[in-house]
Amino acid sequence: MILILRMEAGMTGTIYVSGEFRRDDAATINVLDHGLLYGDGVFEGIRAYSGRVFKLDRHIDRLFDSAKALRIDIPATRAEIARIILDACRANALVDGYIRLVVTRGIGDLGIDPRSCGRPEIIVIARPTISLYREPSRGVKVVTSSFRRPSPDTLSPSIKSLNYVNNVLARMEANDRGADEALMLDVNGYVAEATADSVFIVTERGLVTPPTATNLNGITRETVLEIAADLGIRCEERPFSLFEVWTAREVFVCGTGAEIVPVLSVDARPIGSGDVGPTTRRIVDAYAALVRSTGTPIAIEHGPAEAGHYACHM
Repeated sequence: MILILRMEAGMTGTIYVSGEFRRDDAATINVLDHGLLYGDGVFEGIRAYSGRVFKLDRHIDRLFDSAKALRIDIPATRAEIARIILDACRANALVDGYIRLVVTRGIGDLGIDPRSCGRPEIIVIARPTISLYREPSRGVKVVTSSFRRPSPDTLSPSIKSLNYVNNVLARMEANDRGADEALMLDVNGYVAEATADSVFIVTERGLVTPPTATNLNGITRETVLEIAADLGIRCEERPFSLFEVWTAREVFVCGTGAEIVPVLSVDARPIGSGDVGPTTRRIVDAYAALVRSTGTPIAIEHGPAEAGHYACHM
């Protein structure tokens, strides 16, 4: 199948949807799409730094894993998805920014039966900025949410699906309590994750983060573990309680959109000195250096694409 991507030189504010790039105000999906009606779809949040897309292949692999779990047959190969993402970055003149890759179940009938749906929809949004917190570099205030992370036998945390209602409720609770973020516990009362980020604590033994059995296997999370190993910082993946968070030397949350964000207090208890700790600072600096020096180049190495219409074979 050949999809025609309509691109113009210097075009900005465009979104890839229904097989072509469209202006923001014309980028629409059908109201019968099951991604809208039932949250039936998967997504990835991806970052670009200094003209490169960070860990592009890893994000695409995770997207295909999530889609496989939901039995969504993505109508493109990994290489074709990568090309669309890079095209979206070029169409929006993106050098540094955030990319949202979405695959929905597609248009179907009313009713949750996915057999009524036809071709899945691929959407790519590229924006120069994303802001999850007001002043992330200075640290955030966190509270523990009363909403629990669903258990793995209820909804697998490994599926990065469009169903984020649980997280939205927890974030609303944080807003109501004057906090920047909410910490979510699992069904056994252990720390799982924040509403959109992974959680790390620093103890006298090194870094500790919850296992992925009850939270998403975040790509920023795994990057932090790689950085810590390179820096000689001991890491553990194990369950831990709120008590260990309250008494930790340092705490930080991390995610593609947020990057590395120090936590200054949890449930009105200052963490450590109440300021950004030395281990967190080392990881912040190492992460910034890594993401700005590696990745898939956005620019076309063999020369700029010609303006106008060109074909993407899918």
